[in-house]
Amino acid sequence: MTKKDLFHILVVDDEKSIRRLLEKEMASPQRVIHTAGSAEQAFAAIRRQVFDVILLDIRLPDANGLDLMGQFQEEVPGVQVILVTGHGEVNDAVDAMKNGAWDYITKPFDLDVLDQVVEMAFQRIRVQRERQFYRKEAGKKKKSAYPQEIIGHSSSMTQLRYLIDKVAPAHVPVLITGESGTGKNVVARVIHNQSQRSDKPLITKNCATLQSELVRSELFGHCRGSFTGANESRDGLLAMAHEGTLFLDEIGELPMGVQATLLRVMETQTFRRVGEKEEKKVDLRFIFATNRNLRAEVDAGRFREDLYHRLNVFNIKLLPLRDRTVEIPVLMEYFLEQLRVGKQPPCRVSKRVMQYFMVYHWPGNVRELHNVIERGVILAENNLITEQALPTEMRESLSDDSLEQPFLPLREVEKKHMLKVLDHVDGNRSKASELLGVSRKTLYRKLRES
Repeated sequence: MTKKDLFHILVVDDEKSIRRLLEKEMASPQRVIHTAGSAEQAFAAIRRQVFDVILLDIRLPDANGLDLMGQFQEEVPGVQVILVTGHGEVNDAVDAMKNGAWDYITKPFDLDVLDQVVEMAFQRIRVQRERQFYRKEAGKKKKSAYPQEIIGHSSSMTQLRYLIDKVAPAHVPVLITGESGTGKNVVARVIHNQSQRSDKPLITKNCATLQSELVRSELFGHCRGSFTGANESRDGLLAMAHEGTLFLDEIGELPMGVQATLLRVMETQTFRRVGEKEEKKVDLRFIFATNRNLRAEVDAGRFREDLYHRLNVFNIKLLPLRDRTVEIPVLMEYFLEQLRVGKQPPCRVSKRVMQYFMVYHWPGNVRELHNVIERGVILAENNLITEQALPTEMRESLSDDSLEQPFLPLREVEKKHMLKVLDHVDGNRSKASELLGVSRKTLYRKLRES
């Protein structure tokens, strides 16, 4: 057995008896079990070893497992996180699944059930590894104006491409807004790749994962001895992004005390490392993203108004998937194609599954759609994804009556979307036609059509 055939599991739980039990019961020739009793120990472990699966207790003595999940996923791309919860935390775990957790189990847990959940996570990892292998073998390194992630031919996607084309060459900051899972990080990457800085670094940081006591150090860097534990001088994200792009995701989570400093950096293109008097020059482009209403955050006193106006020079708003369901079949075909292994044909979905896809609310948006399809590919029988492969909470959220609703003709779907856009702009047809990427004459004609 080669090293690439081994799977490394990290068990993060403050109960020593549970760590010992899982270390003994889950071990196998294919599995290497590591343990950590706290968040601090877990971070030390992931610096030493790349893990495939992290079994994470929600309640830890020094952190909340739900908060740690995002940090672990950022530090170890592709890791599958399985949450361990109490019965009172199930709703939190379900919400976390919409944001990338693989699954959850409740205490006290059945070892056989846990083994099945872990094995399913390994199946997903195997699919990912095989997909990466075949992609390398095929040598698919073609570079195009738009990555395939930006797909769809609806008016909203046409408008999105138009906005990206216009703003990418400019130096102005960009604010990308929209619900979690709508693809804000993809849009940020495309803007950078089409900019004049495309050959320079794109540094990405989720502000929600910044540790409150170390925010300034992470952003601006620090000098040796500037605070307890600063044993050496280090550059921050600004220096790392010099001449490139700094993408700050979830900017609404940035502490108020740091917002004024960031504003000054944007205005002067200079900054100071923590503990340093000398200012440093920096040349970079800022892209921000948030799922919050920053205007409301300003009104509530949680976000600086001057910073809001400085970063909101060019706003790109991404619609939730429920408002562009016409794109679901296209996205589904794309994900199925990406998830197929080797020369095997891509999986198909049953008629019933397609009905679920078209009427489901998709609170996790495109990210949730991708996760559901990837889960379906693993559970597919004879290359067909059936209703049984869908997550339980998805099947339970829909009634039989809602599933029996007939599909609307494309003309009616288009009209329904136009009416939603009109409602969004308070009936202003000029603004609506601009957002839809059509002339006012075309808008009037299509609205008159029955």
